[in-house]
Amino acid sequence: MSAPAAPLPPVLFADNHLLAFDKPSGLLSVPGRGPDKQDCLAARARARWPDALVVHRLDMATSGLIVMARGLEMQRRLSAAFADRETAKEYVAVVDGWLASDAGEIALPLITDWPNRPRQMVDHAIGKPSLTRWQVLARSHDGQGHAQTRVALFPVTGRSHQLRVHLQAIGHPILGDALYAPPAALARAPRLLLHACALALPHPATGQPLALRCEPPF
Repeated sequence: MSAPAAPLPPVLFADNHLLAFDKPSGLLSVPGRGPDKQDCLAARARARWPDALVVHRLDMATSGLIVMARGLEMQRRLSAAFADRETAKEYVAVVDGWLASDAGEIALPLITDWPNRPRQMVDHAIGKPSLTRWQVLARSHDGQGHAQTRVALFPVTGRSHQLRVHLQAIGHPILGDALYAPPAALARAPRLLLHACALALPHPATGQPLALRCEPPF
């Protein structure tokens, strides 16, 4: 008797050209290395839509909005839209401490920390230019009195772990971040408090503006 199919995450949008999902934290976007890492959003989507193809990814620990293309031509068009920065992404995070300003930007070059992969790091000599804009949504204290800031994040570039490294680099790591938060900030959340909440892009078939939204679960 075969095992039951893994559940499909909530479908936010679906037509003959484009799919959008609310990926839960803890689910891979694409298969990893090894037989124990084959379950992923892409595999679950293809079980229902065999022509579903990957366009971009979210970290396993990050939740939220992710799109897939239906067919090679739609994949090409969507990939070009991401590469040409015709898309606008918004994330929500809860970070350690209170950000001093109400808005700003972080421009720090990033590169893979090869001895400690998959970690990334700031490298002013050979890192790739990376830019994140941010805006404070709320400042508060958690149940133990620790200061925290809820912040909207607008990545201009799309480097691996960009938001996580940029916030850690300015002294405000994302709560629950197993890779970049110090132990105290890691312990304050049961998961990485980072969620892809909005994506605006041209529809790959019509070119018409498409605005997708997915509210955070935290």
